[in-house]
Amino acid sequence: MRDSNMFSNKLARFLALSILILVSAAPLARAHEIDPAISDIAVRPDSVSVDIQLSLESILAEMDLSTLVDTTEAPEAETYDRYRTMSPMALRTALDEFWPRMARRIVIEVDGARIVPTLVGASIPEIGNTDVARTSTINLTADLPEGDSPVQFGWAALYGDLVVRQVGGGEDAYTAFLQDGNLTEPLSRIEIRTEGAGSVFLRYIPVGFEHIVPLGVDHILFVLGLFFFSLHLRPLLFQVTSFTAAHTIALALASLGIVSVSPSIVEPLIALSIVFVGLENIWGHTNVKTRTAVVFAFGLLHGLGFATVLGEFGITASSFVAALIGFNIGVEFGQLAIIMTMLVLVMVACRLSTLAPLPEEEKPVRELQVTYRAVSMVGSVVISIVAAYWTIERIFL
Repeated sequence: MRDSNMFSNKLARFLALSILILVSAAPLARAHEIDPAISDIAVRPDSVSVDIQLSLESILAEMDLSTLVDTTEAPEAETYDRYRTMSPMALRTALDEFWPRMARRIVIEVDGARIVPTLVGASIPEIGNTDVARTSTINLTADLPEGDSPVQFGWAALYGDLVVRQVGGGEDAYTAFLQDGNLTEPLSRIEIRTEGAGSVFLRYIPVGFEHIVPLGVDHILFVLGLFFFSLHLRPLLFQVTSFTAAHTIALALASLGIVSVSPSIVEPLIALSIVFVGLENIWGHTNVKTRTAVVFAFGLLHGLGFATVLGEFGITASSFVAALIGFNIGVEFGQLAIIMTMLVLVMVACRLSTLAPLPEEEKPVRELQVTYRAVSMVGSVVISIVAAYWTIERIFL
């Protein structure tokens, strides 16, 4: 009896920690997610010009976008919201005043020497829906020193992720996804830099991983729902394979423009899919074949949720297949990381627990089964509640 009580107490503490981790993830899936900025750069023998599509409000509020996935988490959220309500003319005035500071954080470099760009234009949309980030475009130019030394471009880590696309190179033109203040490869003034399918493939693997961990909170909870269905390898393998196949198909079709569904429809349905798998885990009446079919259908929804990613990163038609494969491999690594992390947590809980006396050969299996079932039930309840809140928020709030 005493051993059983000790197990119950330790398991209760572990479950409480699990609930805390899951609930703390909920605020990440808000309507104010931060997308990477997209820049188009033209390098000439004597000058460089750059057009950057960005959330101007987050820049003016001086948010540290390298540490955020949602603007509501920032200490500057109130300032950001104030900029969101400004007219295009008022925001342009604020940009002109702020520009000297911003210019120092935009890097145009030749032979290690920094060149400060000039702001020559800005296109700022009308206010619109203040719950959705407004995308503005700023136009920059800079004169280059004499010579033929190549140019590198980027910006401060403070401004977050940056997609760079070189103008004028056709289907194989150089593109880059910059993080942590990194710069592009050296860009020649004489010829357009190009890249092959292999480099595109490798570049999109970490992009896919990042869109699961840490950015894809919806997908994290859905994958946890798959893990909570059964501890056996066969059901888990069937579900993950079905989910992967479905979201790959949907992502390809949507990215190619063959299928188009409004995010206002897709996002609530994704949340509902998480509610469903959580409740189904609790009910426990579904067989593996039915569950696999249901997961495939939900995988199509989640693939549509990923659909804007490849478009946002400016991938060209010739590199689309390489980017799609690399992105999906990154997604799979992210999903496996979630499953393995949860499995390790369950095994740690088993090591901490003490069950009533059992035959030595049965004890490890019994401990794992009991701990997994308890974590599965509590986890399924929590993800269902969180996803139900997201559903209501995305439809009505």
